[in-house]
Amino acid sequence: MTQAYIHRIATAAPEHEVHGAFVAFAGKLLQDDRARSLFHRMAAKAEIDRRYSVLQVVPPFADDAVNAHEFYQLNGFPGTEERMRVYERWAPRLLYKALDRLKLTPAERGRIRHVIVTSCTGHYAPGLDFAIIDYLGLSREVSRTMVGFMGCYAAINGLRQAQHIVRSAPDESVLLVNLELCTLHLQESQDLAEVLSFLIFGDGCAVSLISGEPGGLAIDAFRTVMVEGTRDLITWRIGDGGFLMHLSGQVPGEIEKWLRQAGGELANNGTSLWAIHPGGNSVLDAVERGLDLPDKSLAASRNVLRSYGNMSSATVMFVLEELMRSAQAGEKGLAMSFGPGLTAETMEFHAV
Repeated sequence: MTQAYIHRIATAAPEHEVHGAFVAFAGKLLQDDRARSLFHRMAAKAEIDRRYSVLQVVPPFADDAVNAHEFYQLNGFPGTEERMRVYERWAPRLLYKALDRLKLTPAERGRIRHVIVTSCTGHYAPGLDFAIIDYLGLSREVSRTMVGFMGCYAAINGLRQAQHIVRSAPDESVLLVNLELCTLHLQESQDLAEVLSFLIFGDGCAVSLISGEPGGLAIDAFRTVMVEGTRDLITWRIGDGGFLMHLSGQVPGEIEKWLRQAGGELANNGTSLWAIHPGGNSVLDAVERGLDLPDKSLAASRNVLRSYGNMSSATVMFVLEELMRSAQAGEKGLAMSFGPGLTAETMEFHAV
């Protein structure tokens, strides 16, 4: 059976760094002194230094900029339609930035016969799949798959689909795109759990070239686990005022419990490359404890969290990109992402 390989990953984030500004603004949203104090304590412990957004927070504002202070006004947050207009306008720009960094040769472009796009933060049609084909000058007969609204674990589902395609068409390549504009969905609320979105999420895009030609990271196996009794701990719904995230504080504990019960096989197969989706510092701590990992095993995940925050489906690909830079041939790896359900998606791989 044909082996599928991730040859290259390129990543990009918007130019506007917003972490400090978003944390300060979130403090103004919370009227309760105790909730505000708790939020700022959590911000101090989040281990996030930078996050990026298509929204601009610092003047001078370019003519085509989206002013974050106008987009998110107290007592006047935008509706879903306005948020989707910004997504349609700015998502392609971030996409093109990442595609340029992938540096596809003419021959590589000619072998791309399949495009897979994952995104849970915006929808429009014709969408990003068409933008990719037009920008790269791909064949008008390229097949397209959209993996929508699956949340943070969608990239691994996209990789699974890419593996199936390569196995069925060994001479053809797949382009996988994971693009999220999470900062378009911040919510005006007195609920501390909802306001935490101002602390964690950022925008980002990852693009990957996958084929049957040996090189990079070899994709070995996938596994899906819907953790029993956790269905409502992470939810993601479309509302009139944007997309609505519910993220329970029980998530890290449930992840740790599941890994302690069923994760032994994940930790005992010689894995040295850990690409864990950094949904937050507490999630990474839970994975370390649940799998009893040595110190610094999740260094790549923590670096991405510190530098970009949580970019939903794109984030685990940022981690894989960092691991690829120093991976030695033969090293075994495990990618793992968590999302609505509570569901865990994993991918075993090894460096070539």
